Amino acid sequence: MSGILTDLKNTVIAGLVLTVILIFAIGGVSGEAFAADHVYITFVVRWLHVLCGVMWIGLLWYFNFVQIPNMPNIPDEHKPAIGKVIAPAALFWFRWAAMGTIIFGLILAHMNGYLMEALTLGSSDGFGVAKHTAIGIGMWLGVIMWFNVWFVIWPNQKKALGIVEASAEEKAASARTAMLFSRTNTLLSFPMLYAMVAAQNIY
Repeated sequence: MSGILTDLKNTVIAGLVLTVILIFAIGGVSGEAFAADHVYITFVVRWLHVLCGVMWIGLLWYFNFVQIPNMPNIPDEHKPAIGKVIAPAALFWFRWAAMGTIIFGLILAHMNGYLMEALTLGSSDGFGVAKHTAIGIGMWLGVIMWFNVWFVIWPNQKKALGIVEASAEEKAASARTAMLFSRTNTLLSFPMLYAMVAAQNIY
């Protein structure tokens, strides 16, 4: 057991194996034969969308609730460990989780037949379906957040962390810009998550 839990790769593989066992166990209890039809494939895409979203928002909140507020409390001689090791690794998973969330979200909306309605905030169906408006607001907030990650936060973090060459002044300015846009994404994450959940549960 310790071999599984002491190696992240083994832990992830074990988690996926357990998920597959759960899939067949639930099918056995319900008495329904497993069928990889459109409904089930749509569910798998939703699951992948949620997995990526949990990773993305989890890391966003880690940066804003843990790392940024506590950086002033870390002795200067220890700060390079954050900037050279922890932050680059976290930013790798952060930006690719954002990409996965957006891609699987768009695929999911297409598979469910409401992509255009959601992107137009329900205007293409005369604002008659509240679910389309709600999910559309969530999607657009997610797109804005994804854009911030890839085209503002990551380019500025590369300068701030010394991944690309920059002067001391540029590093300071880039660190502030990255922090402000990360805070913007934190702000947007609350209404985004509300709109996504509301579309599934309220309307």
